[in-house]
Amino acid sequence: MRVRKREVKIGGMAIGGSNPIAVQTMLNVPIDDIPGNVAQARRCAAVGCQILRVTCPTPADAKCIEAVKKAVDIPIVADIHFDYRAALACAAVGVDKIRINPGNIGSDDRVKEVVTACRAGHIPIRIGVNGGSLEKHILAKYGAPVPEAMVESALYHVRLLEKFDFEDIVISIKSSNVPRMMEAYRQLSAVTDYPLHVGVTEAGTYQMGLLKSGMGIGGLLLEGIGDTIRVSLAADPEKEVEAGFNILRAVGYAVAGPEVITCPTCGRTQYPCIEIANEVERRLQGYKKPIKVAVMGCVVNGPGEAREADIGIAGGKNEAVLFVHGQPVRKLTGDNILDQFMEEIYKL
Repeated sequence: MRVRKREVKIGGMAIGGSNPIAVQTMLNVPIDDIPGNVAQARRCAAVGCQILRVTCPTPADAKCIEAVKKAVDIPIVADIHFDYRAALACAAVGVDKIRINPGNIGSDDRVKEVVTACRAGHIPIRIGVNGGSLEKHILAKYGAPVPEAMVESALYHVRLLEKFDFEDIVISIKSSNVPRMMEAYRQLSAVTDYPLHVGVTEAGTYQMGLLKSGMGIGGLLLEGIGDTIRVSLAADPEKEVEAGFNILRAVGYAVAGPEVITCPTCGRTQYPCIEIANEVERRLQGYKKPIKVAVMGCVVNGPGEAREADIGIAGGKNEAVLFVHGQPVRKLTGDNILDQFMEEIYKL
């Protein structure tokens, strides 16, 4: 069962409450390249990104936030560090959410200015705590960025905002250490009802980032923790979006679009199972029906697994048995099994 948190509205959507878990990413084009940011934002929106974050180092960079917001019809989050005036500039151009670390933007008066602008614009604030940048006094107290230190930091920032009667808050509490990150989120979830943005920060290269994120994000989702997710990868943000939806699908959440399953193959395989599976997945990119497609290698487990899918094939020598909704329909033969199979998929 998912842990129920309060609802927070971000532009035209909402997270927390009974809302679906939202997948987000962050643009990585240099901020002064506005056309490049706009183009990348459109690519992210095209692959299904539901919340999009853009860095804003200075007040002048709010013009990029504004351009991106005009280009896509999804909520835009401004990522702010150190300069509170950048947050004010983003609020002025109508950003949908602001991500700040209240402890690094200056005095209480500056925090209050940001809160006042966000309240006026109905703009929520995400408190983003990272294990690598904890406050000196908290790090000195615990000696290391242990889960208890990260939770204390998050709650410290929450109190800064609550002091000014601001409660339109989302919290993240990330670490590159998966067990530490998971325990921190568990502890935080137990003591607050603010919605949680879940992720593994600085997860690494594409392959290792996928593994860490699958374990950390997926593990917490299985425990019912998480209202929005970002898979941080050293890769194009479109890949982060794809990975986010795949993690949701893997832990059992309904996700728009097809799921392709395939066996790992072995010496019994007599047709190009792996190649067909990869090509089926490629051709189904952008396909919106939530179907399960099986591409299986042989007669041992293939027919049984294929029957569990909405549509599937189990291969043999120069042929494959087609299953639709669990029932064998016919054999696909010849050198164009893939094309025949795709035709059957599109008929569903």
